[in-house]
Amino acid sequence: MNRPLDAQFQPPILVIEDEASVAGFLRTALERRGYDVVVSASAADGLRLLASCEFRGVISDVRTPGAISGAEVQEWLQRHRPGLAERFVFITGDMASAETASLVAQAGTPCIEKPFRLRQLLSTVEGTIGKP
Repeated sequence: MNRPLDAQFQPPILVIEDEASVAGFLRTALERRGYDVVVSASAADGLRLLASCEFRGVISDVRTPGAISGAEVQEWLQRHRPGLAERFVFITGDMASAETASLVAQAGTPCIEKPFRLRQLLSTVEGTIGKP
């Protein structure tokens, strides 16, 4: 992304989403709004990135493939990077599940239900992570 030389550097947003179409939509929408984005297809890979790189915020699916869930990513952030944990947004297509609804309620972080509207996504991201 081309930025003016005097623009203040902002780290990218990490998107943890295993559905390629959803990840692509998120990347495109956020980049068009002016954010830099890094996409990870699994929570395990997302945790590796979080342990070694700086991010402005995190958007994570609640359920991801493999042994680690989005909820576990959020718990890791609370323990190891509490400032970043405050800039965390869940996305899910599974709010009908009592387990998912309970997990999201206990986490106390914003959650966007799939399918979501662009305006809802951008409003939640700007309110939680900040404007680009």
